[in-house]
Amino acid sequence: MSVLFSSYALRGVALPNRIVVSPMCQYSAENGRATAWHMLHLGHLALSGASMLFIEATGVEAAGRITHGDLGLYDDATEAALVPVLAAIRSYSTIKVAIQLAHAGRKASSHLPWDGGAQIPAAQGGWVTSAPSPLPHKDGEEAPLALDAAGLARVRDAFVASAKRAVRLGIDAIELHGAHGYLLHEFLSPLANRRSDEYGGSLENRMRFPLEIFDAVRAAVPASMPVGVRVSATDWVDGGWDLDQTIIFANELKQRGVDWIDVSSGGVSPLQKIPLGPGYQVPLAQAVKQATGLPAMAVGLITDASQAEDIVASGKADFVALARGMLYDPRWPWHAAAQLGAAVDAPPQYWRSQPSDQKQLFGNTVFGAR
Repeated sequence: MSVLFSSYALRGVALPNRIVVSPMCQYSAENGRATAWHMLHLGHLALSGASMLFIEATGVEAAGRITHGDLGLYDDATEAALVPVLAAIRSYSTIKVAIQLAHAGRKASSHLPWDGGAQIPAAQGGWVTSAPSPLPHKDGEEAPLALDAAGLARVRDAFVASAKRAVRLGIDAIELHGAHGYLLHEFLSPLANRRSDEYGGSLENRMRFPLEIFDAVRAAVPASMPVGVRVSATDWVDGGWDLDQTIIFANELKQRGVDWIDVSSGGVSPLQKIPLGPGYQVPLAQAVKQATGLPAMAVGLITDASQAEDIVASGKADFVALARGMLYDPRWPWHAAAQLGAAVDAPPQYWRSQPSDQKQLFGNTVFGAR
């Protein structure tokens, strides 16, 4: 029996398999509001056979968006725009829906990736960004404003408000984005955090604000709702955030009731040197899982069903989270199930698509038609 297609529960959320669709920025929102693109994009991924679908990194305040096209969940209009998208998913899919709440920090106010992705200066239609310290992400960029006490409180309250909106929308789970050089990661990494107050310097101090955010969100949502955290397990830069610090941070989150750690890497510095290769981040997830006992999600160049099966069956991670591979092959879980002799959930409209030698792929044996 395939372990990849075995069930797992995160608090009150029962998942039929270990495949999740990673949050993937689409840069296609209008003033933070979901559009028809999100209906199409999330709608077809909801039919993928994965157990959980993450809505893309979603800004908790307008200034926390990476680009003008980022999705947001920070006012009534952005909340209302997600209602029809979620209703469409619920009408035709049993997939669980999670949302990744995020703040871009000093990497905000950027052009769309297909327009180069460079920072947009405030005088050219961008906005002033905020961060732990007034250090730009790259040389030549405008420096962010260091968050003062009022700014820290504002951001904390914004995460809580967005979490409450997610609950009202009926979203099943929340992930806090603490990776890829965005605000919470900036607080963790000594490359971005040069503060001299209680939020900077020592590891304990650098962890303080991300842990406060987690505590506030955890307290604001129902006890049955799982809350996880995505981390960059290493900056891939000497003197930066690393795996040992990640494990300490994960153990602090464990004490506070975190439900999973989604283990990625990099993003806080253009000096990073990432050794790309198949499953290159899986050892990071494995190390966090083994050191903490927390459920771990593995990401990064996971493309083959047998590779994914080995990751879960050997205990390296509890879930595989697919992003680019799922965009390229939105039916990846179907094909993995066929290869591994398992079954997936699919709408009856698609049942007759299964190959003649895979009659159990969708768990049905008869499809009648006049």
